[in-house]
Amino acid sequence: MSIEWRSLYCYNIFMKREIFVGNVGIGGNHPVSIQSMTSTKTIDVQSTLNQIIELQKEGCEIVRVAVPDKPSLIPFKQIVKESPIPVIADIQFDSYLALKSIENGAHGIRINPGNMGSRKKLKEILELANQRKIPIRIGVNSGSIEKKYREHSNSIPEAMVKSVMDKVKFFEDNNFFNMKISLKSSNVKETVQAYGMIDKKCDYPLHLGVTETGTFLSGTVKSAIGIGSLLLAGIGNTIRVSLTEDPIKEVKVAKEILKALGLRKNEFDIISCPTCSRTTVDLISIVKEIEKKLSNIKPDKKIKVAIMGCEVNGPGEAKEADIGIAFSKKKGYIFKQGKMIETITPDKAIDRLVELIKKL
Repeated sequence: MSIEWRSLYCYNIFMKREIFVGNVGIGGNHPVSIQSMTSTKTIDVQSTLNQIIELQKEGCEIVRVAVPDKPSLIPFKQIVKESPIPVIADIQFDSYLALKSIENGAHGIRINPGNMGSRKKLKEILELANQRKIPIRIGVNSGSIEKKYREHSNSIPEAMVKSVMDKVKFFEDNNFFNMKISLKSSNVKETVQAYGMIDKKCDYPLHLGVTETGTFLSGTVKSAIGIGSLLLAGIGNTIRVSLTEDPIKEVKVAKEILKALGLRKNEFDIISCPTCSRTTVDLISIVKEIEKKLSNIKPDKKIKVAIMGCEVNGPGEAKEADIGIAFSKKKGYIFKQGKMIETITPDKAIDRLVELIKKL
């Protein structure tokens, strides 16, 4: 199934309804937000809060915390109270845990309605979520589709969409409209096809992600292709990159995906050449050092920084950069928007470039 490609600047034409997870808006005119999930034990409150704080520093805006059992409920309540960003309770199989997580202050809950037991129990969750005015994410993964949808569908994506639309109808029939939807598969094509289908069927915000992508390299590639292609098509309102890795890296990858698509306004966009035999400096180390020095600076606009290993790639090929540097054997040439502004020795180049960036 093909996706209808849309301009990234035409999101408003295909606007989804607006919901809020805590103070973070999703859908409507809100920018695409970044989510992640804690990997600590929920009963270890301090470790979980420490990880949430690190995630926030990296750019995470919403965090999901698993509530796997009853002993996790009280710690979860404290985590929600002290977290610097909104917290979503991740619930599987147990409606009691969902109800208690809502009572304990969750800013939203994530459930797979198909494994929540009877529809009576599900209705109780909807009623309480409505009272507390918190959203629910309906999450359907390719591996958890009910048998009846698998047997009466032509494809996995179609089965996922049928499953989730059945849940949407149940929610709506019970006067619940405060929801967002995810349709994830470990197969990138299935994921993209499923989101392309659901995007045309309802106006609820879409939570994008490719599930079970593996370790850092394979997971980054799969997520960038899947999430990136959907966002290029104007589909998606919030994202989570799933990696078998430290969740900090999930946020880093998510940020880079949004930056590459021009969906992050106040960020540094660092471009650098891949190096070759013309390169006379340790460009890899230089780029990493500049990235590190800029990581704690929050610009009030998007700034493109070019770091080039020789005169061939810069400033000529990087003339659109707001500021940049290119190296020869003995000098660094600092330029702004393609025009040379000063020369400097390579050993002083990093600090001088960062100093000038701060003044932009």
